Amino acid sequence: MSAGNQGPLVIDRSQPGCLISAIWFIFVGSWLSLFWILIAWALIVLIITMPIGLAMLHRVPLIASLRQPTRDYVVATQGTATVIQQVSRQQRPFIIRAIYFLAIGWWFSFFWVIIAWFTTATLILLPLGIWMMNRIPAVTTLERY
Repeated sequence: MSAGNQGPLVIDRSQPGCLISAIWFIFVGSWLSLFWILIAWALIVLIITMPIGLAMLHRVPLIASLRQPTRDYVVATQGTATVIQQVSRQQRPFIIRAIYFLAIGWWFSFFWVIIAWFTTATLILLPLGIWMMNRIPAVTTLERY
């Protein structure tokens, strides 16, 4: 991509509509996310299965409200061809994220997800609960989502 002209950054925000997400959350996401969170935490506690549990926690927004991570793309031209490449978000160094997870992330995110789940059970705090669920990866491991 260095030989061509780098074009604009394109952010893919294609997500299911608000109505679809709401229907999913009401009928499936609310109860499925609770079971998903509890299983994820059981896997984290077992140490050996911790990577699976962390991967499950990072997918709570998808399970709860069908929300996918935002994807960034760069559009570039190389001669006469147009190239679209996905750009990964810049993450903090692994050692910082590991220290954070071991010192704070594993226990703080447990309280975070429980509070997030209970706030989604109330109509007035539902938007806050969904916002909190979408932040679980960042709270657990400082992952930029």
